[in-house]
Amino acid sequence: MGDEFTSDIAFSQAVKELQRKYGSRKSYERMERQRGWLNELTPPLTAFIEGRDSFYMGTANTQGQPYIQHRGGAPGFLKVIDNKTLAFADFSGNRQYISMGNLSENPSTFLFLMDYPSRTRVKIWGEAKVVYDDMQLMQSLAVRGYTAEVERAVIFSIKALDVNCPQHIVQRFTSEEMNQIVQPLKARITELENELKKK
Repeated sequence: MGDEFTSDIAFSQAVKELQRKYGSRKSYERMERQRGWLNELTPPLTAFIEGRDSFYMGTANTQGQPYIQHRGGAPGFLKVIDNKTLAFADFSGNRQYISMGNLSENPSTFLFLMDYPSRTRVKIWGEAKVVYDDMQLMQSLAVRGYTAEVERAVIFSIKALDVNCPQHIVQRFTSEEMNQIVQPLKARITELENELKKK
C-alpha cells in the first residue's frame, strides 16, 4: 500500500502526478518524510486561532459543488476545544443554510485563517458536524456581547494543518490595529510639542 502522510488529504494521486510533471514532487517527498504536515494544534497555532476575528470555511455537496463562507466575530469566537478539535456557535443569519446543508451530506470541511499584519495563513483540513440539540454546548460557544440567538454548534475535527509562506500576502490592518500603532506616535508628538512650548 505504501506510506501514508498527513498531506495526502490534499495531495491526491492526481496532485502528485502534476507535482512530478512540473518538478516539485521530490521536495514534497522530503517534506513528507522529514516533518510533514501537522495533524494537531501546537501552542503557537492555538494562540493564532484564538486571536482570529474571522476565517473562511469551505464545504461541498455530494455532487462536488464547493461553497466558501466567511465567518466573523470577536477574537476567540472560533474556540479551541482540544488539540484536535475546534468549535463555533452558529447564529441566526440569512437562512440560506448552504454550509449546513452541505455538512448534512458531506462532512469534509476546510478552514482558511489569515492574519494580515503578520502575513500568516493557516490551512486546516478536517470534518465538521452540526449539533442542534445540546444547549449547554451551544451556550458555551456563545460570543459575549453578541445578541443573536445561537441556533446550532459546529464541531470541527482536525485532520491536517499547513502554515503557508507569506509570499504575495499584502499587509493590512484593522482600524483598531492602526490605532494601537499610531497612538504611541501621537502621544510622543504631543510630548514634543509641549516641550517646544516651554522653550
